[in-house]
Amino acid sequence: MATLKPIRQRGVKFAFNQHQLENYRDLLLVLFQKEFKVRYKGKFLGYLWSIASPLAFAMVYYIAFSGIMRVAVEGYPLILVSGLFPWQWFQNSVGSAPNLFVGNASLIKKLNFPRNILSLSTILNHMVHFLLSLPVILIFMVIYGKSPTLAWLYGLPVMMVVQLFTVYGLALVLATLNLFLRDIERLTQIVMTFVFYFTPIIFTADMIPERFRPLIPLNPAAPLMINWRNLFLHGYLDGHYLLISAGYAVAFFIIGTLVYRKLSWKFAEVL
Repeated sequence: MATLKPIRQRGVKFAFNQHQLENYRDLLLVLFQKEFKVRYKGKFLGYLWSIASPLAFAMVYYIAFSGIMRVAVEGYPLILVSGLFPWQWFQNSVGSAPNLFVGNASLIKKLNFPRNILSLSTILNHMVHFLLSLPVILIFMVIYGKSPTLAWLYGLPVMMVVQLFTVYGLALVLATLNLFLRDIERLTQIVMTFVFYFTPIIFTADMIPERFRPLIPLNPAAPLMINWRNLFLHGYLDGHYLLISAGYAVAFFIIGTLVYRKLSWKFAEVL
């Protein structure tokens, strides 16, 4: 009988963990559905509104660069769209991160659950929103005589996983630190503006002067956006930039997880 006791204890612990995992999965699904419904519910042109922002920015930049500044870039609208839609996922995930825990203070105080699920559900929502925007990119590709390649079959999943881990790690760091330093939210907005203009989105990597190209890897968003455009327009992924992006994804995920675990026990005190 002495030998059976620890076996039963381990079995109970395993069952309990399985039950927890199922509850967390269900909670993640509920939070995801809630955010998804909030985005589209009550909006007759819900999907069109969701893609209106990047399309509006594309039109503004096209008029500014091609119409006013007379910068001759072949297929510039397609270049803009192929960069702005992946950037929207990145920007929305990171830009909204500081308010994730602060904005859900009542939920965090009342329920005992892993708070990082809030970050994950929001990022997954933005990811699905990005997937729903792919038909718009396809329309522009058809207009400019391009079509998807077989590289999309592996390129899309790889890029989505890399970007998912990147923004998830960043979101955890920002959401956690903003509970203790409320200036993080304003600082994030400023930094994201700088990142946008230093990332090849409204311009291509080829337009960057040769002497500055070695600095591209210093911007975590730049290798990601360059490879998204390479995949959409040219049907390949740059291995060098992909490795850099994967390195950033792992680093941000580890840092985000460590910061969250270090400070999560204080959440209820500071909210």
